[in-house]
Amino acid sequence: MVRVLFSGKLGLLPPPPSSCNNNNSLSIYSYIWRTHNRPSPMIFASASSAPSLSGSGAEYSERLLDVAVKKKKKKIAGIDQDELVDDPKLLADSDSCFCEFKGVDIHHKIFDAESRAQSVLQDHAVSDQKKKLGFPMILLHGFGASIFSWKQVMKPLAEATSSKVLAFDRPAFGLTSRVDLSKVLSSGAGDAKPLNAYSMAFSVLATLHFLNLLNAEKAILVGHSAGCLVAVNTYFEAPERVAALILIAPAIFAPLTTPKTVKENQPRQDNQIEEDSSSVRKNPILRLYETLAKVTKFITVAVTQMMKGMIDMLNSLYRKLLSTILRSSLAIMLVRVAIDKFGTAAVRNAWYDPKLVSEHVLSGYTQPLRNKDWDRALVEYTVAMFLDEESKTKPSLSKRLHEISCPVLIVTGDSDRIVPSWNAERLARVIPGASLEVIKQCGHLPHEEKVEEFISIVENFLTRLVGDSNEQYLPSVV
Repeated sequence: MVRVLFSGKLGLLPPPPSSCNNNNSLSIYSYIWRTHNRPSPMIFASASSAPSLSGSGAEYSERLLDVAVKKKKKKIAGIDQDELVDDPKLLADSDSCFCEFKGVDIHHKIFDAESRAQSVLQDHAVSDQKKKLGFPMILLHGFGASIFSWKQVMKPLAEATSSKVLAFDRPAFGLTSRVDLSKVLSSGAGDAKPLNAYSMAFSVLATLHFLNLLNAEKAILVGHSAGCLVAVNTYFEAPERVAALILIAPAIFAPLTTPKTVKENQPRQDNQIEEDSSSVRKNPILRLYETLAKVTKFITVAVTQMMKGMIDMLNSLYRKLLSTILRSSLAIMLVRVAIDKFGTAAVRNAWYDPKLVSEHVLSGYTQPLRNKDWDRALVEYTVAMFLDEESKTKPSLSKRLHEISCPVLIVTGDSDRIVPSWNAERLARVIPGASLEVIKQCGHLPHEEKVEEFISIVENFLTRLVGDSNEQYLPSVV
């Protein structure tokens, strides 16, 4: 057995133990033991140059294992986490653009059909008809996606509208800069609460910002999956600026029942209530019951207010606790494990035929993992989603769907395993006048899997939209 010189003393590297609870540790140590005990002319070192080692053999083993583990580079979804970039712009394409909005550098791309030579080759009649519409499109990707998801359809959509098509990466996704909320919150001026870059409110305001960037009064919002939530919330924020909505595999919960309408005989019911009140005043027994009812109501309101205060306090404590847990190191580790184990599998599962998912597609979806702090940004996005402050003051989105009055197109795949097509069918029944198109043998990504069929559906919708727009200005026939 070869002896190794440490700190001027001859020492032996102990053999691997006969039993070990960690098979991986045992195999690594065995490898190191075999390597160190292999005869080599360089195995001896002088006392002045050899590293010093003190402690028991167990401590020595642990140190060797730590060195071996550190040398092994970590990879998540095939991306080396030791080579992350601080500036997302280093990963950008030649046609990428960045703009600063409320402290966030948002990555976006614009395709302008009017400035492209190929647009001249379009049929002039169809092109002139669609130019009358004159509305650009803003594309909103879903969870875990980015501008890459729209790569195949940006040019066809621009040609279909004869206008500009813009897509941008929402915070926590793509190449948009990751924001450290701890620094933002600590630098807040006065009593004004800084806007959470990972919140729905930020995405809505960013969408309206890009609408202004396009110098357009109105735009057609196209959302995919969770991006549909941004599109619909933007509509309710500024309905006058949304020409139409195109919802692809919408991740919006459809209510099971339609909202009730006010009956025409409501005035007669009000008269009946007045008559009943008159009869109560004439009857002393009923007046006593009425007094008792008022006292009971007063006590109930007082108790309810007291309970509400306790519930609000408990809810506040719960939200703080949940926020702390979600922002912990454990949560970040779980996010990394989940992306590593299920990230690429989720992309494949989103397609009707997972075998058609190429390495190019997987590379496009995993590229954002090269950004530093991508994991922390996903955690902050999750926190913002679960602890949405606006949800406490605004009615549920599913209860407001019947208020949408702009033209709506809903596109879904018949084999969507992430958001089932029956949910899209319910949405089409709830949203007034919504058109539903179901693409056969298609999964969760119609705009990636069935590009030509998807574009054809959008073109037909735009044609109807132009026709409806022109009919509004036709003179009425007397």
